[in-house]
Amino acid sequence: MKNIYAAILSFLTFATMQSQETKLNLIVGTYTKTCESKGIYVYEFDSKTGDFSLKNNTENILNPSYLSVSNDNKFVYSVSENDKKSSVSAFGFNSKSGKLDFINYQNPNGLNPCYIINDDKNVITANYSSGSISVLGKKNDGSIGEVKQVVQHVGKSINGSRQEAPHAHMVCFSPDKKYVLANDLGTDKVYLYQYNPNVANEVLVLKNAVPVKPGSGPRHLILSKDGKFVYLLQEMDGTLTSFSYADGTLKKVSETTVVASDFKGDIGAADIHISPDGKFLYATNRGTANDISVFKILKNGKLEFVQRTSTLGKGPRNFTIDPTGNFLLVGHQYTNDIVIFKRDSKTGVITDTGKKIALCSPVCLVFTKI
Repeated sequence: MKNIYAAILSFLTFATMQSQETKLNLIVGTYTKTCESKGIYVYEFDSKTGDFSLKNNTENILNPSYLSVSNDNKFVYSVSENDKKSSVSAFGFNSKSGKLDFINYQNPNGLNPCYIINDDKNVITANYSSGSISVLGKKNDGSIGEVKQVVQHVGKSINGSRQEAPHAHMVCFSPDKKYVLANDLGTDKVYLYQYNPNVANEVLVLKNAVPVKPGSGPRHLILSKDGKFVYLLQEMDGTLTSFSYADGTLKKVSETTVVASDFKGDIGAADIHISPDGKFLYATNRGTANDISVFKILKNGKLEFVQRTSTLGKGPRNFTIDPTGNFLLVGHQYTNDIVIFKRDSKTGVITDTGKKIALCSPVCLVFTKI
């Protein structure tokens, strides 16, 4: 009898552990001015079933439109887009309860930061309206220090209404952390900076500025899992460019598009991600398309079209793939929901699960471990 009880207990323990291993935190940043939102929300997400439940949320955080989680999962950093009153904030993060405790904020000395990254030494933002990149120090307690450096982009491009000045849209570490890559929609360039994390002021030193097609508007990029290729999504015309990457240098490999050949509406390409296994690339298009394109990544870095399907909402500004690769979640800025798609790991194709999270203007989705 004891052996039976022991076996049952062992089975239940194993089942509990298996259940816990499928659970993740989904942290969501929102815009707070257009509808009722308290800022940042934390959900528990089951990567086996696609089920979810709200764990916690902040109070009265303005427009935390982009988030970055520390490597140790103990801190969350957020931008707050608010013109001249824009800021970046640090929060202590309890991954078990989902609780976010405000630590401090700093002015990035830039207007409307729209992207943020961090490492052990620094917090770095791309400031859209001022066309600049800010580097802020990071303290041992997770708090954000003062601004170390502001890199100001200069120039413009051919679209007079949207490219009248620089508009920095993204910053990204290279896999070896020796460089920071930055997209500027206003100048139609990708900038590559040498990264010196431990110095007091010249943290970023320009190595290369790579021009792309005039009027295309580079928005987001993603590096391949092996770090050998960079995929750049251009917001204004939907171009998707493949580059080879090595030591802070980009060389164009090929070019395709996220826009259907017969599409006649407004283009607003937005976000781009690669599946956890590195085999498929996904990119969203807003405007009047509101769809997502799927591409197979070939060994030579080129892309092969697989699927284009509706995101089932309006304004798919950001999306994420859970670490197991089972689900792809799309946040819709204008229909106020997060649509959950099932993902086929063999074909890359996504299908609607019928599940969605109702939430005011979700615009940044980040998975973390519990």
